[in-house]
Amino acid sequence: MRKLQYCLAAAALFAYGAAAACTNFIVTKGASTDGSAMVSYAADSHALYGALYHTPGGKFRAGAMLPVYEWDTGRYLTDIPQAGETYSTVGNMNEHSLIIGETTYGGRPELEDSTGLIDYGSLIYITLQRAKTAREAILTIAELANTYGYASSGESFSIVDPEEAWIMELIGKGYKDDGKGGNARKGIVWVARRIPDDCISGHANFPRIHKFPLKDPETLYAKDVISFARKKGYFSGKDEDFDFSKAYGVLDIGAARGCDGRVWSFFRHHTDKAEMDKYLPYVMRVEGETFPLWIKPQTPLTLADLKNDMRDHFEDTPLDMTQDIGAGPYRNPYRWRPLTYVVDGKQYTHERATATQQTGWSMVAQLNGSRPAPMRGILWFGADDTNTTLYVPIYCSITEVPLGFRRGNGDIITLSWDAAFWVNNYVANQAYNRYDMMIKDIRPVQQSLERGMEAEVDSLVRVVGQMNAAEASKVLTAHSATASKRCVDRYKQLGDYLFVKYLDGNVKKEENGAFKRTPEGIPAYPEFPGYN
Repeated sequence: MRKLQYCLAAAALFAYGAAAACTNFIVTKGASTDGSAMVSYAADSHALYGALYHTPGGKFRAGAMLPVYEWDTGRYLTDIPQAGETYSTVGNMNEHSLIIGETTYGGRPELEDSTGLIDYGSLIYITLQRAKTAREAILTIAELANTYGYASSGESFSIVDPEEAWIMELIGKGYKDDGKGGNARKGIVWVARRIPDDCISGHANFPRIHKFPLKDPETLYAKDVISFARKKGYFSGKDEDFDFSKAYGVLDIGAARGCDGRVWSFFRHHTDKAEMDKYLPYVMRVEGETFPLWIKPQTPLTLADLKNDMRDHFEDTPLDMTQDIGAGPYRNPYRWRPLTYVVDGKQYTHERATATQQTGWSMVAQLNGSRPAPMRGILWFGADDTNTTLYVPIYCSITEVPLGFRRGNGDIITLSWDAAFWVNNYVANQAYNRYDMMIKDIRPVQQSLERGMEAEVDSLVRVVGQMNAAEASKVLTAHSATASKRCVDRYKQLGDYLFVKYLDGNVKKEENGAFKRTPEGIPAYPEFPGYN
């Protein structure tokens, strides 16, 4: 199985180097306006091309084998027995509307196992092919890692189906030669917690499960998760005081500010601001305790809310990136790597927000058990920067990936005007230069297209409910393709418009929806906006 994206960084790399990172926000069905469980995922890497993969399900004869390739590198790891039956997948969703997202936290480096045979990416996509529900997925991930050995560092997973939302955090046990050429510590320690049905949660490259109840059906964990920490000297207290994050994570300023800070900002947008500002000392200076694993939002979230949360640059917080010196004269909330800089011998840092220029692709998944099965799961998929991307509906039953997101339609060094990744970059990279002006031209187009697609989805619910599965899949596959092409074409037009309007730092005048000309037909002299 080949890799769908890069999400490489360990928490230690976030102090604040040029590392990749990912962000997951979770909304339970009781915390949304329409009863949908939702989860978002940004796959961030400076070398990642935004494409979407589809793997058909099928039945396999006894003895069939599945080759496993490391997700990040494509390196062959091993062959494992294939399941008798697998489910179709598209991106991080399968046909049963199960979603798995992730963020890498790295954790204690001595717990990495160089002999492990299954990496975190393969855990996701093999599990999606074999599990129907979130609980099944948790047990499948644990079984695969313990059977074949875990080939990656510490990982947090969002595991969500239409009924339940979970966070699972795990890390390997390191390598120790048993004297017979074997590995005496094969496998993982892990814990998983179900998020209460009226709450929201999230994680962003640092383990967020701290203390947890030891006797609770909504909490699952490895039987040795505490005893292994004792053996390694990571913990020495009572079992009920065990803290997974403190035992297996590495807390530093990069973890608190560069990682947990993204989740803190998400929470702050949906609860009492003064309540969340109590945790500012932790976020900014690693002082005091961190904030809870989940909170109850003041009001239920909409799909549009979660899309906007993925577009966050700490706006309306003390870390607002449109207001600090790095924003320059055009309120640009982007910072080029590296994020640290030195002035007069003292090191400073820029913030690391949820929305960032190096995102390859992102998703806002919407899972609703009241919808017809072929569209119970919708992966709202976007390429490039979450702030300016267009989220297109990709249904759990589609049989073909739209051209705009198809692998082979361009790549990171091959431009294609038919590819969503490239037209989104065409728009976004122009906006980085005159952000406060251009974003005002981008938002109306973006919102009109996304609201239009959301309305089309609502209309399709009634239509698809009258169809058999095959008919519904055909209609939904066609809608994803049509919506994707519409977005690609419209954003190419928008990019052209921005290029002409803001050419050479000037701003062309407009009249009646067109660039203004003199009575003689000559283009009107442009305006010179200067600096603020």
